[in-house]
Amino acid sequence: MRSLELLSPARDAATGRIAILAGADAVYIGAPAFGARASASNSIADIAGLASFAHLFRARVYVTMNTILFDDEIEEARKIVWQLYAAGVDALIVQDMAYLNMDMPPIALHASTQCDIRTPEKAARLANAGFSQLVLPREFSAEQIAECRKAAGVPVEVFVHGALCVSYSGDCQAGYAAMGRSANRGVCPQMCRLPYRLTDADGKDLAPVRHYLSLKDLNQCGKLRTLIDAGATSFKIEGRLKDARYVANVTAAYSKAIDDIISSSGGEYVRASAGICSYAFTPDLNRTFNRGYTNYFISPLKPEKIASLDTPKWIGLPVGTVTSHDSSRGVITADLTTTLSNGDGLGFFDKNRQYTGFRLNRIEGKRLYPATPIQSITPGTKIYRNNDKAFFDILDRHDAGCNRHIPVSFTLENIDDGHFSVTANDTRGCSATIVCEAPYTKANNDQMQARRNIFAKLGDTIYCLDKIDDRLGERFIAASVLSAARRQAIAMLDIAALATYVFDKRNPDSLEKDAFATVPPLSYHDNVANSLSRKFYTDHGATIAAMALETAPAPKKDTQVMSTRYCIRRELGACLRKKDEASKLPSPLFLRDQSNTYRLDFDCGRCGMTVTKCRQTQ
Repeated sequence: MRSLELLSPARDAATGRIAILAGADAVYIGAPAFGARASASNSIADIAGLASFAHLFRARVYVTMNTILFDDEIEEARKIVWQLYAAGVDALIVQDMAYLNMDMPPIALHASTQCDIRTPEKAARLANAGFSQLVLPREFSAEQIAECRKAAGVPVEVFVHGALCVSYSGDCQAGYAAMGRSANRGVCPQMCRLPYRLTDADGKDLAPVRHYLSLKDLNQCGKLRTLIDAGATSFKIEGRLKDARYVANVTAAYSKAIDDIISSSGGEYVRASAGICSYAFTPDLNRTFNRGYTNYFISPLKPEKIASLDTPKWIGLPVGTVTSHDSSRGVITADLTTTLSNGDGLGFFDKNRQYTGFRLNRIEGKRLYPATPIQSITPGTKIYRNNDKAFFDILDRHDAGCNRHIPVSFTLENIDDGHFSVTANDTRGCSATIVCEAPYTKANNDQMQARRNIFAKLGDTIYCLDKIDDRLGERFIAASVLSAARRQAIAMLDIAALATYVFDKRNPDSLEKDAFATVPPLSYHDNVANSLSRKFYTDHGATIAAMALETAPAPKKDTQVMSTRYCIRRELGACLRKKDEASKLPSPLFLRDQSNTYRLDFDCGRCGMTVTKCRQTQ
């Protein structure tokens, strides 16, 4: 029986609780420092509170400390790790190999996607080094996932939803090379979401200014079976900066999809946590932020467009078409395909393909009254909704419209004329029995329904009544005594749940001393930034040709800053491998913004692309 884990993001403890209520089997949250989202850090106290809450449902809390470290940060990182261990955290998600050489508690380590695990050989080395879970690249096919899972022999985690980095994670140096802001240090400037000119070598524009490096969002909800068959056991939703409404809706959608797979598996799979979820809304992945969806490379390459060239924003779902616009009265008339609400967020593309958003102040039939004047919108223009007020009003509740309960069963038994017992059993496998005093009195009428009603009053707990085995017969027991017994049994059940919670431990290190002896010399792409990381590699046979870019001033020479499976030529229908397309664009190609020029090189053998920042010329 394989355990399946849905892993959701938490920008803070409150969002983490929402994720768990929505069905997450685990959440990942930023540490006080050294997380790859510097603006999403959290206190030890908040993380400890989240862990206590999560563990009631047998859900886990993973903390991200996945930036590269400098030597003067190692002691601070070590102290934080010990504090997180004491706080009850289940695992750390890290990139830097320095953690393998630190004075560490026996906390489980997960290899971040920033580790850039592109080969089965690297997966095996990291597993042998003590990592108990590996986060594989988003770019992997199902076959590549299976190969790495087999080679590593430890659970593998795959992204299933959310934003896509255009570069292999951990190998994006663009932000640091161009702006001194490193993704490997938690301050990615999101350069892939910016507009660029596409030019030839002479600087001649070949196409309109567009967001040539901005990809659509990942959506593998319909591919979960493929991922499971490939051996993945943890399914990760991207979005550690996303709000609670996003986390609730997306988590709920994937949780229901995983439950459906488990229910039809004949006992082959089981959820990694406990509890039954319910929702005040119908989960819908199309109704929260996305840039359009792609399955990326999970299946054999198809002629799918995977870039969001027009805008990095969420345009929303089409809701109608403009038939007229009276700018003097501030009214748009449209043929609508769905019901709109006052306060909805709408938008459209103008004649220059620029996206313009507006809030709907009110609607009267087919007439739309924007909250602010719209200068120009022509008949035939499609209108999109990216803020569904009625839907979001539910998601903006304190619980985001989500609830989760542990089913519990009670057995009531007579002991003697002065005592009876209550045994509580739940779906976590926990059990608690209490003995209560109550003089024997024969009831004048049937008490079973009354007793059931009392034990069903669990509204202020995480439990819900599954069934009750009432063996008290004709005995009368006062409602106050039964209520006190229920409360005591539930309290004991909580204690049993925390006492029997099993933490993962760090896997032993079995990495061979010469594990890196045959690996090419490590370059700045390997992100070695401190003495402990350097020692880890050299102790295992590696040669280090260059340290991480971040250990020196941003380079002024030509520097490869991205390695991608995304290909601009393929996206624009000018693939070099197709004779009828190759001549549509010249070679070489360049992307240019106001400050920098980037050369695009195409590796048709692996069907990928590299981006090189060209040195500045005076």
